[in-house]
Amino acid sequence: MAAAEKGWCLCELLRYPEALYVVYTGDADVSGQQILEGAFRRFNIRLTRPVKFVFLRKRYLVEDSLYPHFTLLGQSLGSIFLGWEALMQCVPDVYIDSMGYAFTLPLFKYLGGCRVGSYVHYPTISTDMLSVVKNQNVGFNNAAFITRNPFLSKVKLIYYYLFAFMYGLVGSCSDIVMVNSSWTLNHILSLWKVGNCTNIVYPPCDVQTFLDLPLHEEKATSEHLVVSIGQFRPEKNHPLQIRAFAKLLNKKESESLPPLKLVLIGGCRNQDDELRVNQLRRLAEDLGVQEDVEFKINIPFDELKNYLSEATVGLHTMWNEHFGIGIVECMAAGTIVLAHDSGGPKLDIVVPYHGERTGFLAESEEGYAETMAHILSMSAEQRLQIRNSARASVSRFSDQEFEVTFLSSVERLFQKCHTCTN
Repeated sequence: MAAAEKGWCLCELLRYPEALYVVYTGDADVSGQQILEGAFRRFNIRLTRPVKFVFLRKRYLVEDSLYPHFTLLGQSLGSIFLGWEALMQCVPDVYIDSMGYAFTLPLFKYLGGCRVGSYVHYPTISTDMLSVVKNQNVGFNNAAFITRNPFLSKVKLIYYYLFAFMYGLVGSCSDIVMVNSSWTLNHILSLWKVGNCTNIVYPPCDVQTFLDLPLHEEKATSEHLVVSIGQFRPEKNHPLQIRAFAKLLNKKESESLPPLKLVLIGGCRNQDDELRVNQLRRLAEDLGVQEDVEFKINIPFDELKNYLSEATVGLHTMWNEHFGIGIVECMAAGTIVLAHDSGGPKLDIVVPYHGERTGFLAESEEGYAETMAHILSMSAEQRLQIRNSARASVSRFSDQEFEVTFLSSVERLFQKCHTCTN
């Protein structure tokens, strides 16, 4: 059995101990032992049986920086060459892609003779992306100069439709498909058309770590923290958070709201992310709220837990987030979530639990500001009721629930497959 880089399927070790498990990885500058140690530090996962790592040298072929134009097509074609390198080193009986390299599926199925499965976290292209280009809306993946030019918009739309067709063809090669949310399910059913073998498998969230945090009693005079969790990527839309918070501070004067502070917690992957943080700092200065906004970059996990245990509101602003593990973590920690009214948060996470509210949704700057003001104006008892309901609801996303649904989904791939042929 082999997996593409992320070892979600390593829980299979529990059911098929006689199988040899292989993980393809592009982390060629580290050892297998270092990868396992990193998994233990980050996810608290300790494997009881050995895993074989196959190190790939051509991961640069799937880096977006290599394709300034036609990025989706470039990365997808690059993944075929990366997949060929993987196949030449190890031909598995079962291949499960969890990295979104759908174009490798026919390679392993028809040339490698493997049974193939997919765990889709985010479709490479979605019907939402098609509608953004079709309606000539500006977005992080649809530049303004394209939206202003009808010809360029038409060319990009044709390109997207052709790519969506190819994406559907390669995806339909899967023998089983797992998706991480209802939003992803809808898009994959539309594009891959393999509903008979597609299931929702919510990603594993270490909810117990946050459920162990005590729910602190609120003090009427204490400062209220509004916390955001998420990498500093453009699609996370941190500017919306700062603008909405600035509007909230303006309301504070007239509505007698308590002292407030916005804390943006996230990871910076590279210089582009660092530049993005600097731009957010300048935005806070331009809006005159720099004293009330803090940035916490790449902080330790224990520090993250402390912030969530103290926060009143957990803020999320990404449009059509496919799932939202950070939202689940906020709810488990007892933070009241205010998420974007779309995608996984709307369909799967911030939904009533046993008829009780588990959080709030919003879309616009004004909507976020008004909802934050509403949350802060509630009594401590009302907020506690929401926090308790949210905490009770997150068991759906636990590691244990993931293990059960994952194993159930991939069971037929393993009925006759227990070895890897080198």
